[in-house]
Amino acid sequence: MSGAQAFRPETDDQLLEAVRWLVSEDAPAELVGRGTKRRFGRPMQTEHTLDLSALAGIRLYEPDELVLSAGPGTPMADIEAALAEARQMLAFEPPDLSALLAGGDPDAAGGQRRDSLGGVIACNLAGPRRVTAGAARDHVLGVEGVGGHAMVFKTGGRVVKNVTGYDLSKLLTGSHGTLAAMTHLTVKVLPAPETEATLVLSDTDLADAGRLLTTGMAEPAAVSGAAWLPGRLAAGSFGDVGAGVVLLRLEGFAASVADRQAALAGRLGAGRLGAERSLTVLDAEAPADRWRGLRDALPLTVLNADAPLWRISVPPSAGAWILQALLRPETDDIGLLDWGGGLIWLAVDVAAPEGDAGETRVRAALAAVGGHATLVRAPDPIRAAAPVFQPQPSALAALTARVKESFDPKHLLNPGRMYAGI
Repeated sequence: MSGAQAFRPETDDQLLEAVRWLVSEDAPAELVGRGTKRRFGRPMQTEHTLDLSALAGIRLYEPDELVLSAGPGTPMADIEAALAEARQMLAFEPPDLSALLAGGDPDAAGGQRRDSLGGVIACNLAGPRRVTAGAARDHVLGVEGVGGHAMVFKTGGRVVKNVTGYDLSKLLTGSHGTLAAMTHLTVKVLPAPETEATLVLSDTDLADAGRLLTTGMAEPAAVSGAAWLPGRLAAGSFGDVGAGVVLLRLEGFAASVADRQAALAGRLGAGRLGAERSLTVLDAEAPADRWRGLRDALPLTVLNADAPLWRISVPPSAGAWILQALLRPETDDIGLLDWGGGLIWLAVDVAAPEGDAGETRVRAALAAVGGHATLVRAPDPIRAAAPVFQPQPSALAALTARVKESFDPKHLLNPGRMYAGI
């Protein structure tokens, strides 16, 4: 074979043969699934493509055992439908960022998810329930795949506690396809809540948001989602909310939700914690749709598709004031808070004179509190020049390079996707 090759294996054996060819030819390849995250990470210069979308299908689902196994190309829409039938869920609430990354119409796919299980796990994506349920890697039980040395491996199993060796599942989760081509993923699932309710506090600015989110998460109300949207981004879902809106979600059995809702409303209601503000409660049907939108960052799709977009993780107590420090007056910078303030989405004014998509000020702000920032979306020249992922200290960078060498000694799988040279 010569020239660019596009491999689309339909079996594990075909995938192994494809990787063997890449190794024999010293031929780097881009790993893709359903293609929704090809603009997430640094642009790559690879001639060949390894398409895992045909390695799809739910291969095992045991609701009583709270476990599901599927191929990496399995559409998340299929997984969510199967779980919904059994009133179960992936508790980490994986987002679908396809509309955001495409910069297009969020309804272009008819309201259905476009992503795959493999992409979610490869990018370690989690939604608003991250504050209580943890990250995607906390829910991965086992992974099978083929490394860049053309050898099959298996790590983990079908139970939370297993003794099958090192917990490589966590290492592979979030590796963005740079270590291996996954063939089989096993994740734990949990019962879906009976009902939910969302407290909505309108006309809240960032200073209000910091106090309200911190207080809400500290209360014994078991808040499972806590976010703030500025009025401009909230208008599509919540109408005129003034400066902004704080959202606090409660989930569980109906009687428990009602009791916790009343207690939390009394703690945060009008006249408490500062200025008078409007407090309303959305019923069980309305919140789900709005939290799905927040999960997928859909409020940000109304912005200029060329605007660089950062996903910044910080200590929750620092989220509001870090975002305030990052927003420059007299520009169209805009951002929102999720994870009780622990996750900042920041869109940088596309007309701003900065040539680094705001990287210098983002990294400088993080230096004061810790955390990490990822440039989720930007034009290719910027993503090629600026560090897309958080720069690593020298010792950690050396360890990352050694891990890459262990899994992919010839640097054939998504080379340079996360860090230059590896």
